[in-house]
Amino acid sequence: MKHLNGYHYFEKSLGPFLNLSSLSQREAEAVSRQIRQEGRVFAAQRSSDYITIRRRLEHLAYEKFIAKGGKPTQDYPHYLTLGICPWLESWYQEPDHIIIPWEELPAEVVSFTYGDLFPTMRYEDDKSYRKQVYTKDEIVELIKTYGLPQDWNQSGKQGPERYIEIQVWDKLFRAGSGRFYTKE
Repeated sequence: MKHLNGYHYFEKSLGPFLNLSSLSQREAEAVSRQIRQEGRVFAAQRSSDYITIRRRLEHLAYEKFIAKGGKPTQDYPHYLTLGICPWLESWYQEPDHIIIPWEELPAEVVSFTYGDLFPTMRYEDDKSYRKQVYTKDEIVELIKTYGLPQDWNQSGKQGPERYIEIQVWDKLFRAGSGRFYTKE
């Protein structure tokens, strides 16, 4: 897994690790509404109840992660992908990204979903990785079985999984302190 790193994509003009979940419900809904009204980026397609659903799914992932021995330092995650995912650059007007080496992702504060948290927790089919949160060790085994979605589903035509998502439950990422990440 040493060749797979975490990638965090963001709007260059805004910077990394800005997170709707760090805001109050009211503030987050206002930002989300403004994004929808402006209609310039991928996030503009989100429904009006996006924030409510997001918080419910984040809480579910948080509980599942704790049940597996995770030790989050905050109750919402920052999001990364495991491995590069060029498709995510299309979500932004002026995309940028930072890279966090696999070795720098502390197992006690990172969980994984096979696909984005939203479809992983909500999509109904018979795939064993639906509604699951994985630890660092577990995701390695899952990749051996299924591979990386970025490799077999670049177009999204084979289902909602386009990447493996990393949830970083660490308050140090909030400030984008540079403690864990590097720039290419």
